[in-house]
Amino acid sequence: MAQPRDAPRALVAWSGGKDAFLALGSAPAAGVRVVGLLTTATEGTDRTTMHGVRLELVRAQARMLGLPLRVVDLPPDCVNEEYERRMREAMGAAAAEGVTHVVHGDIRLEDVRAFRDRRLAKAGLHGVYPLWGGRTDALAHRFLQGGHEAFVVCIDGDVLPASFAGRLYDDAFLADLPPGVDPCGEDGEFHTFVHASPVFRAPIPCRVGRRWSEGRFHRADLVPGDVSSAPPRNPDLTGVPLHDGF
Repeated sequence: MAQPRDAPRALVAWSGGKDAFLALGSAPAAGVRVVGLLTTATEGTDRTTMHGVRLELVRAQARMLGLPLRVVDLPPDCVNEEYERRMREAMGAAAAEGVTHVVHGDIRLEDVRAFRDRRLAKAGLHGVYPLWGGRTDALAHRFLQGGHEAFVVCIDGDVLPASFAGRLYDDAFLADLPPGVDPCGEDGEFHTFVHASPVFRAPIPCRVGRRWSEGRFHRADLVPGDVSSAPPRNPDLTGVPLHDGF
């Protein structure tokens, strides 16, 4: 499905993970035209916040998709007031360029959605939630059946063993999840990075490097290969095989 040219302009809140990826693919069906990706990074680390993925790899995703990537830098241990200020500036800049909507990959957490909508409203923007209300088991299997591949880059050690960090997000991973752990990690149990997809011209070369822990969170570092040679995709996202059911 091609993006309608006269549709409202939107950014995708981009983590590089599977839910953001599915939301991107579902955006045209939700009636918006994606013009860029928006992510946050921790100052001094060149890594995304929470997921801890190297920005080099996230930029490679954006290049494969043919979409510009906006990065909002946040200080380590960022307090909420500073987070709000920097995000407000970023949203205001986007609105000044004609962006009217921000696409999110949230599925069912009402409080998270309400928080996002309040923040967006301050900048005159609107939230779009194309995955909202979907069954997370169906979303997980649709991602895998579509030929998309991801690594698990961060897990919550309170609910999963540290050994889950660095695994492929695949049928075996889903089968090994303890009872009560959401198959999409919707409660923050784990986070992913999409490195291969039919949407990409070629897989993003990366491998699992060292593993480390920060408090209760266990992380796996993805070490990038050469990401400069693969050509970008068409920014229209024509033919993205992600819309059905989302």
